[in-house]
This record gives sequence, structure tokens and C-alpha cells, in this order.
Amino acid sequence: MRPVLLFFSSFSLITAALAETPNAGEPPPDVLSLSIVTEAVLANNPSIREAHAKWEAMKERVPQAAAWEDMKVTGSTRAARFVDVARNSFTDQALGLEQSIPLSGQNRSRERMASADAWVALEETRRVELDALAKARGAYFSLQKEQALVELNRLDEAALKDFLESSRSKFGAGGEGQAEVLMAENEVDRIVEQQHDVTLAESEAETELKVLMNRDPFSPLGKAIDTPVEVEPLNFSVPELRGFLLENRPEIGMAQANLGLAKAERELAGRAWIPDPALTLQAQRYNYAGQAISEIDVGVSMDLPWFNANKYRAGTREAASDVVAAEQALDGARNEGLGLLRDQLEKIEALTHHVELYEGQLIPKAKQALEATRISYESGGTPLQDVVLSERALWDVESTAREHFADYQTALADLEAIVGSNANPNTPTSKTTHTITQ
Repeated sequence: MRPVLLFFSSFSLITAALAETPNAGEPPPDVLSLSIVTEAVLANNPSIREAHAKWEAMKERVPQAAAWEDMKVTGSTRAARFVDVARNSFTDQALGLEQSIPLSGQNRSRERMASADAWVALEETRRVELDALAKARGAYFSLQKEQALVELNRLDEAALKDFLESSRSKFGAGGEGQAEVLMAENEVDRIVEQQHDVTLAESEAETELKVLMNRDPFSPLGKAIDTPVEVEPLNFSVPELRGFLLENRPEIGMAQANLGLAKAERELAGRAWIPDPALTLQAQRYNYAGQAISEIDVGVSMDLPWFNANKYRAGTREAASDVVAAEQALDGARNEGLGLLRDQLEKIEALTHHVELYEGQLIPKAKQALEATRISYESGGTPLQDVVLSERALWDVESTAREHFADYQTALADLEAIVGSNANPNTPTSKTTHTITQ
């Protein structure tokens, strides 16, 4: 039952990243939303589809492992006889059936092993989904950032061109030196050159998204919805997060499945001492007999493992050691996941501080400094160089703030990939998702 529930819970990620409410309506065709990206990745990503196909294949091994051995049929007939014998001394034809009866339950142990393998494949599928979605979300937030930087760069270029025109007017009137004008022209050229770099980064983010969504890299993608740069404190409960990680992280699920596999192998090694009898039914026809069946024989055969005790004892010891190793691997997977969770929470806290600092203090102060410098320049109290430096400082602060915000959003997406469940209380989820509340 647990693998089935885990399989359905993997599809909860379709709604885990929705940026819009269900009643918000569809975005315009030329707008790219996070929900569109999420649904496209889950539906079309080749790695996810490959992982699902492998899991479907592994499920089909379970009934194969649980099945009885195939029934055997044997038949023989006389081809030639080179001696004289009395009538009906030998059989001329024989037909037999043989069926092994799994009284030891070894087939049930093999069934449990196949189920554990399928569970591992399921958890691997969930990991592929989580990683693909985390990459897609990171690329989407990066695209948002680069598109915002393109707009910031355009506004910066327009503002500097205004200052350039002003400096040229002052130069014509004798109030500005030629060096000031040349510096303003160089700054405009630098902004134009910078725009190419930002556009290249935007194109790279688009390409990454298209590849993850399995779209033609040369096809149009649309403009990402620009979300406001706002960070609301997410008061995560660490014990609750630990619980969700231990329950949902795919690596822990794989370690648990491998432990189940090792226990099933140990069980199989113990049952290997019990032979499975094979029943035989044979019909014979004697030479010169008038009836179709002259004789029916019933027999039984079985292996005798007790005469090869060293072999089976070694197999039992090997299986017991594998169980111990699997238990240690499970402990290691749990500790590793908790370590990643701790580091990720620290990262989110630091990025939250960065975004709040830049949006609440640094950007407003940089804008005030630019406005004060601009007023002073227009009144002739400040050289153009100070205006250019203030404009450049504002660009640096605003671009860094966008970087931090994109990193913050990506860190939340990575947190969900680490936990294996929706870890954002502000994101709507489906009923099969374990929601971590504030």
C-alpha cells in the first residue's frame, strides 16, 4: 500500500508550485506562469517519463516472482529396438507431467524482494520528479530575474541618455567640460554593452526551461510573470519539517526499501533449507498393448540441501550481514537528509535577511542618493561624475536585490526537493500532499 500512496503523492507536485489561485483564470498565451512550467515538466520531461516507464517495468516483476515454477511435460516413444523381448516387457510410449510445489514459501520471499525493487524504482522516480521540478523552478525564477534586469538596464540607459543630453547642453553653453560629456557617453556605451550580457543570461534561462519542458529550444516561450519582491517570514517548525523529511524524502524511502529487500533475502536464505517437492504423474503404454494407457505412475522428487550445509550457512550469514548494512545505510540517509535540511533552513534565513535589507533599506537609500545627486547636479553643485556613480550604485543595488530574491525563491524550491514534500505554506497543494504549515 505504501508504494501506491507514494506514487500518487508524487503527482501532488503538479499543484505544489502554482502561483495563481484556481479562480484566477488562464494567463495570456504570451505569458509564462509557474503552473504552466510545472505541468509541462511533469507531463513532458523525458527523464521523468523514462523513470515512470522503468517503475512500470519493475512492477511487472512482482507477479513473476510470486508465480509457481512452470509445469514440465515429458514424453518419449520407441525409435528402434535391437533385441527380442517378450510381449509387453517394455514401454513403447510414456507421457509425464511434473509440478514443483512451493511449500517452503520461497516464491513469497522472492515476491517481497521484487516489491522492494519496485519500491526503490518508485522512490527513484520521485527523486527525478523533485529534481526536475527544482531545476525548472530555479530556471523560471532566473528568467524572472533576468527579464527584470533587462528592464532595469533599459531604464538606466534612458536616464543616462537624459543626463548626456543635459551635459551636452551645458557643454555647448560653456558650463560643462568635454571630459564630462565623454564620460557620460562612455557610461551609456557601457550600459548598452551590459544589456547584451543580461540578454544572453535571459536566453540561457529560457533554453534551460525549454529543455526541461521538452520544447523545441528555438520555439517562443513567453514572458515570465514578474512577481513582487516580497518575503513573508516562514516560521517553519523544525520538528515538523524533520517528520516530513523522514516520511517523504526519496533517499530515505530507497534506504527503507533496500532494508526490506535485505530482510526478504535473509528470509529466502532461511527458507532455502526447506526443499520444494516436485510431483510427477506419468502415463505409460507397453509394446503390443491394445489399450492407450497401460500404466500410471505417481512420484515425488526434491533437492536435499542438508548435505550441502556449508553453502546454505554461508548464504544465511551473507544475508544477515546485508541486513546490518542496509540498516546502517538507512541511518546514514536519515542523517544526511537532516543535515541538508539544516543547511537549507540556514540558507533561507540568510536570503530572507538579504532581500529584506535590500528592499527595505539599501534600494530606497540608493534612490534617495541618486535623486539628491541629480538635483545637486542640475543646480550646478555636483559634477556629472557623481551622478553617473550614483546611477551605477543604484543599478548594482537593484540587480543584487533581484539576485537575492531569485536565490530565495530557488532555495524554497530546493527545500521541497530536500524534504520530498511541499514545504511552502503559502503555496496551494493537493489533498495528497503533506503541507507544512506556519
